[in-house]
Amino acid sequence: MAKTKTAFFCQNCGTQYAKWVGQCTACKEWNTVVEEVVQKEEKSSWKTPTNTAKKVSKPLRVNEISTEKELRLNTFDLEFNRVLGGGLVPGSLTLLGGEPGIGKSTLLLQIALKLPYKTLYVSGEESQKQIKMRADRIHPNSDTCFILTETKTQNIFKQIEDTEPDIVVIDSIQTLHSDHIESAAGSISQIRECTAELIKFAKETNTPVILIGHITKDGSIAGPKILEHMVDSVLQFEGDRNYVYRILRSLKNRFGSTSELGIYEMQGSGLREVNNPSEILISKNDEGLSGTAIASTVEGMRPLMIEIQALVSTAVYGTPQRSTTGYNAKRLNMLLAVLEKRAGFKLAAKDVFLNITGGISVDDPAIDLAVIAAILSSNEDIAIEKGVCFAAEVGLAGEIRPVQRVEQRITEAEKLGFDTIFVSKNNKISLKNTQINIQLVAKIEDVANYLFG
Repeated sequence: MAKTKTAFFCQNCGTQYAKWVGQCTACKEWNTVVEEVVQKEEKSSWKTPTNTAKKVSKPLRVNEISTEKELRLNTFDLEFNRVLGGGLVPGSLTLLGGEPGIGKSTLLLQIALKLPYKTLYVSGEESQKQIKMRADRIHPNSDTCFILTETKTQNIFKQIEDTEPDIVVIDSIQTLHSDHIESAAGSISQIRECTAELIKFAKETNTPVILIGHITKDGSIAGPKILEHMVDSVLQFEGDRNYVYRILRSLKNRFGSTSELGIYEMQGSGLREVNNPSEILISKNDEGLSGTAIASTVEGMRPLMIEIQALVSTAVYGTPQRSTTGYNAKRLNMLLAVLEKRAGFKLAAKDVFLNITGGISVDDPAIDLAVIAAILSSNEDIAIEKGVCFAAEVGLAGEIRPVQRVEQRITEAEKLGFDTIFVSKNNKISLKNTQINIQLVAKIEDVANYLFG
């Protein structure tokens, strides 16, 4: 048995110290450093089966390494598969984080209930009856999902040996604790030790493991930063409680792209996959309203049509207000300065409010032209014609700059019934047999003259 060792850890950022200090030098928080046992016994909860011969790694030349496509397990959820890069990779560890009550447990439980594989859902936060009530509401009939309420890793691995599941879901990693570490559940040492044991299990048995992680008040996943480094994929489940839509993003993915996006709609029977998000992000109002413009954006491989609303009014107080929802406020100030300096529109003494409908946030510069069109529409109080959309970036000189994957944006706009799309004249477009009118513009004045001239 190894000698017991202790160390001091910051409970906020995970920085380790040799002795106690009042203030953490890394995150500058006070009274967050506590003493924890870092080593009790040199053993792990998960023991490699005796009938499994441990493989010894050998160095290989680069041209000798097999490049066969990684097999993936289909989760039968198109949005979840898209964000993961095609499905769950055997032996991978996926961490899902999000706000309390946003729907993390609901999402993974409904996936576990739909899977034809044997799935073990381990919950340290709810009882089996609570989970059963939710399961009856989501997917009443399932004979492949097993529910276990346990927080001790030794007992969890014993049930895993007996059940031999194809997929393991842990809800949540902050509730687990191991007897090999003498500290409270959720502490830095416990999270690190429990995650290491789950990684050893996943890699040796080729079983995918999905972890649910709590987040702190600033939105980062609770626990040490090393937790995100240890796992293979980090997913973020986000949304506004005032809206029914939830967005699944990939922050880290060793087996796919991090730019993909999954959209769900929260319903009484669980989360519904939204396969065509453009329909929910565009209002069905037939009346022409000023200050509204449609932009074509791209998230990962998916083009989206989003509605941008602007309100320009005379400033009541001396300093005009600049307020945005779902859009970068500094970017808005830059575009207003371009309109003032390059196009001659006097907006310095007016309040400007900007909103992206649907409760989503967009960083794509290709929506710049739509933002300017919405602002000018509200300023002139003239509605933009129905069936017009925009896909271009605006430069500081007032020029309309080209954007990437413009053909995919044009095709999506045509599919949704738009008549005209404004793009930069510098975009190279090779599309043929398109019914949509492609307006090539070079400066802001060209757009303003076409829309309001």
